[in-house]
Amino acid sequence: MTGTGTGEYRQSAVDPAAPLLLFDSGVGGLSVLRKVRQLLPDAPIIYVADNAGLPYGAKTEAQIAARVSGLLGRLTERLRPRLVCIACNTASTIALASVREVLEVPIVGTVPAIKPAAAATRTGVIGLLGTEATIRQAYVDRLEAEFASDKLLLRHGAPELVTAAEAKLRGETVDPAVYARAAEALRSQAGGDRIDTVVLACTHFPLVQDELQRAFGSGVSFVDGSDGIARRIAFLTDGQLWRRETPDLALFTRGGIEMDQLGSTLAVHGLDRVAVF
Repeated sequence: MTGTGTGEYRQSAVDPAAPLLLFDSGVGGLSVLRKVRQLLPDAPIIYVADNAGLPYGAKTEAQIAARVSGLLGRLTERLRPRLVCIACNTASTIALASVREVLEVPIVGTVPAIKPAAAATRTGVIGLLGTEATIRQAYVDRLEAEFASDKLLLRHGAPELVTAAEAKLRGETVDPAVYARAAEALRSQAGGDRIDTVVLACTHFPLVQDELQRAFGSGVSFVDGSDGIARRIAFLTDGQLWRRETPDLALFTRGGIEMDQLGSTLAVHGLDRVAVF
């Protein structure tokens, strides 16, 4: 799940003001930021939303790998973070290895929480909601083979949920049919009527978990990787000093009205400055 570009990264060499950098295609990574705040309240944070590239799920693997590697290269050179978290399942399953090869800071990735879902299911049938790019990755096949080989894993690519989460955080009303369609897409597959655990394999999706709960019903539980990601970041920065010299920052790769619409949501997550990268 995690790795570093160099094995020589020493705690004592870290500038206390060096931030954590959380990167996502949009605002989905705020679900991860929320958990990081709980464990590391004093950590200076820069949150980067590549909204100019949204949605990642509709892009090819080559496009995603090139975009993510290039952006993170420029971001780390300019912002000098102590650690980078790719708070995006799609970007992680596709570009994590290439990013680790070129960056000289610790990298924490995000992968579908199939292992805890396999441990939690009682019926042996697990649903997985992700982007279209994520659900087709061989990485997901390997996780299934390693941790859920004796389970039935049903997948569905739900790009509508990414759009819904972004709209919700901008204060817009979302048609409940969006969530009903995601639930039905899993339920209608062979064995889908026995799903009792659903993996939210996109960091956007925990932001609409309440709506998904209503669509699936009370008999289904949801699993995502945000708690594990936060614990891993805390582990990799254990013993380091923290000093917040400026308010935490949200960076977008494209300006526009959506930045204004997200202002209150960003502030709730402690991101009091907003700018375009």
